[in-house]
Amino acid sequence: MQASRRKFIKGLSAASALVATQGLARPLGFNYIPNLMKVSPNDKIRIATIGMGIQGNYDTRAALRNPDVELVAVADLYQGRLDTAKTAFNNPNLFTTRDFREILTRPDVDAVLVVTPDHWHDHITIAALKAGKNVYCEKPMVHHINEGKAVIDAWKKSRKTMQVGSQRISSAAFQEAKRMVQAGDIGTINYIESNNDRFNAIGAWNYSIPPDASTQTLDWDRFLGDAPKRAFDPKRFFRWRNYKDYGTGVAGDLFVHLITGVHFVTNSLGPNRIFSSGNLAYWKDGRDVPDVMTSIMDYPKTAQHEAFQMVLRVNFANAGKIQNVTRIIGNEGQIEFSEDNLILTKKKLPQAPGYGNYDSFFTFTPEVQQEFVRQYDAQYPAESRMAEPVKEVRFESPKDDDAHAKHFGDFFKNVREGSQGTIEDPVFGFRAAAPVLACNESYFDNKVVHWDPVTMTKTTGATPVRKSTAPVKKTVATAKNNAKKS
Repeated sequence: MQASRRKFIKGLSAASALVATQGLARPLGFNYIPNLMKVSPNDKIRIATIGMGIQGNYDTRAALRNPDVELVAVADLYQGRLDTAKTAFNNPNLFTTRDFREILTRPDVDAVLVVTPDHWHDHITIAALKAGKNVYCEKPMVHHINEGKAVIDAWKKSRKTMQVGSQRISSAAFQEAKRMVQAGDIGTINYIESNNDRFNAIGAWNYSIPPDASTQTLDWDRFLGDAPKRAFDPKRFFRWRNYKDYGTGVAGDLFVHLITGVHFVTNSLGPNRIFSSGNLAYWKDGRDVPDVMTSIMDYPKTAQHEAFQMVLRVNFANAGKIQNVTRIIGNEGQIEFSEDNLILTKKKLPQAPGYGNYDSFFTFTPEVQQEFVRQYDAQYPAESRMAEPVKEVRFESPKDDDAHAKHFGDFFKNVREGSQGTIEDPVFGFRAAAPVLACNESYFDNKVVHWDPVTMTKTTGATPVRKSTAPVKKTVATAKNNAKKS
């Protein structure tokens, strides 16, 4: 960790440190009032959103589609978003602030939604947990791999509820995919592939910039936080995903959804080997992250599944026909699915391998062919030569299936129960975030990244020496030596 980052975190943590000891912190002239009470099942859950950009608005609306949830405050660094929030949520008295710490002092806030640029996720999440707030944090949970365990530790110590926001796993289609895989409908998984291509400016994160953007209408210095200091640049503020100082590129924005879904469906803890390749092919607009990336991940064998490989791709310069899909492939079938539907195709090979056509059988002499057929008929009776008919099962999510609202519903249910058992808790969230952050590290450093998904730490990739269980091949010399010993 660089000295500037240590200094920044130390300064940020100073205010929240007193929260844990019931003390007072007055960096801005107000007191921290930790909210350590459970929410009664009969009470409304009062939420505050920190970060009212695109996703912040979508998240807030999804949260409010749950019963007995009320928005009481919002924070954002751009004044226009604060003003807009009052009308968008039909509350002219809605509390607004540019400083998220004011949100954390409010006793009427039960839970905060952290929907900021990625480099602020860990700071605000930890401060909120120390302030006694339940936390819904957008994906990826952290900006750097070394930040993950600090968030997990803060969550465990807080005893508060925390949910990471990759809502697709709460959809009916993902739930059905998980059921199918666990039921063995596609046999043993050996390969997974998923892509998420785009070809338009907004899809490539070139979001609109308001004409009034200035250091008067937004807090540039607070936005930078522990990122490198720079002169004011509205592109970096409103299109922060294009810069690795604040975002996590295509991996952190898109791969994380795919990995989260795969981990949910397969019960996997994550890969142990990650390699990425790509380039900046089209959107050469000053961004410093690739617009084309392919990552290969090796998943080791566990008690839950056999070893398999996963290949993920994003192409923001795909001018062809875009068909984004995830395929989980096994030795007895595959599941092809999206957020709203899935297709299960079962195809099981017959026991008999067959012969003829593009096969070496025709190269045998007639006599050898006859003997081959005799042995084949003896080994494979007629019933072993017939493959099961290909079976296709289609699943369509109910029209009223609302994965985003359901994801928040799971969060609010656990808040009411005082439980930490959400569908995407920080341990699950970090195990999804770490591989995508490793994808970036692999890309920028041009190396393979080795990861221990159990301990959630990077490794050197060295393979431990194990004693061979294979039988020892006896040679003449071995026999003589054994005879002398006896």
